[in-house]
Amino acid sequence: MSRAPLSLGPRERLIFALDVPGRAQAIEWVERLGDAVSFYKIGMELLASGEYFDVLEELARRDKRVFVDLKFFDIPATVAGVIRRLSQWPVSYATIHGWHPAMMEAAATANSSDMRLLAVTVLTSMGRADLARMGLDRAPVDVVVERALAAQAAGIDGVIASGQEAAPIRAATGAGFSIVCPGIRAGGPVGDDQQRTVGVAQAFADGADAIVVGRPIRLAPDPRAAAEAIQSEISNAITIKINDLRLIN
Repeated sequence: MSRAPLSLGPRERLIFALDVPGRAQAIEWVERLGDAVSFYKIGMELLASGEYFDVLEELARRDKRVFVDLKFFDIPATVAGVIRRLSQWPVSYATIHGWHPAMMEAAATANSSDMRLLAVTVLTSMGRADLARMGLDRAPVDVVVERALAAQAAGIDGVIASGQEAAPIRAATGAGFSIVCPGIRAGGPVGDDQQRTVGVAQAFADGADAIVVGRPIRLAPDPRAAAEAIQSEISNAITIKINDLRLIN
């Protein structure tokens, strides 16, 4: 059975994608952003540096939450072994691919910590044409919801998915399933490799628990100010959602 979503503090719903080549650059970003960011995603580029777990430990030492985004995908026994070892580290989220029910079940069973496992549904850089080339001539939303339901049935705690699919995922899986949305672009598509994007307010209105933001902060003239602006958007979106629920009830 899936765990309840993480209890996230007011400023932990923004996850910054720490896509850097090494420890020095990672620490530089953490210090630059200060208390504007409390949650960091560390991925494949940093892994290749050999300093991945040094950064993970340093983030934990600074009381930051850690999202291990390595998208594990292998035979069930291998993925179970990885998750078993990873659960010994101070990790809040970790990703596996959501394409194989037996693998997801093995991962969920191996997770002995408070770490939440998130299944990758369809990458936000992919559209319908990309899926068709992979033999799935279906709308991304249909594939995403199908994989979200399979992940939930396998005991996975939530999904990584575009904000475009947050509402149908929430409708299909209910309130106790985590939805984390990358590819957040306040003004819509900006010509980079992200295809299925939404803004901050829309993601939370449609059911996201947290969002992952990288380039809109990293490439901003003032990254800390950009992060603070996103934090304000999140706070406003959550307040509106709470007020709407009160009106309904």
